[in-house]
Amino acid sequence: MAKPTTVKIRLNSTGDTGFFYVAKKNSRTMTEKFKLKKYDPKLRKHVEFTEGKIK
Repeated sequence: MAKPTTVKIRLNSTGDTGFFYVAKKNSRTMTEKFKLKKYDPKLRKHVEFTEGKIK
């Protein structure tokens, strides 16, 4: 079987709240770490989320 092109990643909040999003990433075209600014409901503001592994 071929390796799938999209993988699930976990976007961890940099606000140290423990909140995370689950997203898909194309591992062939986006080889670097994924960073996004998204809403953290525990802090009630937008913070940067960084890529981590799903355990």
